[in-house]
Amino acid sequence: MDPEGLQLLLPPMTLASLANSWLQEDCPGLNFASLVTGSVPSQAVLWAKSPGVLAGRPFFDAIFTQLNCQVSWFLPEGSKLVPVVKVAEVRGLVHHLLLGERVALNTLARCSGIASAAATAVEVARGTGWTGQVAGTRKTTPGFRLVEKYGLLVGGAACHRYDLGGLVMVKDNHVVAAGSVEKAVLKARQAADFSLKVEVECSSLKEALQAAEAGADLVMLDNFKPEELHPTAAALKAKFPSLSVEASGGITLDNLPQFCGTHIDVISLGMLTQAAPALDFSLKLFAEGDTPVPHARRS
Repeated sequence: MDPEGLQLLLPPMTLASLANSWLQEDCPGLNFASLVTGSVPSQAVLWAKSPGVLAGRPFFDAIFTQLNCQVSWFLPEGSKLVPVVKVAEVRGLVHHLLLGERVALNTLARCSGIASAAATAVEVARGTGWTGQVAGTRKTTPGFRLVEKYGLLVGGAACHRYDLGGLVMVKDNHVVAAGSVEKAVLKARQAADFSLKVEVECSSLKEALQAAEAGADLVMLDNFKPEELHPTAAALKAKFPSLSVEASGGITLDNLPQFCGTHIDVISLGMLTQAAPALDFSLKLFAEGDTPVPHARRS
């Protein structure tokens, strides 16, 4: 999917609402620093100072739109960043530029970090010859899920279910509460009707077979070691060829190749959103007519 087209997935009113809430969190009252700068027109350059994948342009734009600033981009969404590189310029009143600076940088750095981790995971998986889907999970930051799920997509991964309404996921606690795998899947199927799939988290071949027999569309083989995962998946596919199998739990970029296999359709990694390091960006003011240069990091 073309990363440039992914911004169409983001409702403008949601972008505006998120940007407004982030700005209000950072400045809910008096902005004393604005008296230092005054209210004159100015401009700033956005520099990328670490390698990775650029992601989060729509959120960056939405933040500065709230402040009546204009952003001009020099690199498209999904670009591979080779530091130090000029990514964009932002123009507006100087106190507005600085009011949006940290919020916009935080959002872009976090989104780009997740896209970078996702892109690496997809590249590692494809390097094994595996053709299934690398996916994120619902292990996201409260209030920041849209940014993180979007970052996964820019990086080439699937975002998995966006929320509880995107898929009926029957986990171990649901099974305990329902009394058995069969009862849990039956209730899930009744709730899902024709529009939603049912996935069941399983910790053994026995549970996975019970889930498939009860009508699950997908089974998640959770926390299986690779040497256990592949024979289990093969046994499931032999009896239920149309069943989709997801591997999850304890999977990292280092051990990901061990989980790629013929009978695995999806591999989900919580670390893509929980452990991806943020990229390093900076926003630096420059005088009209000057040639902006990146500021060296002080040791």
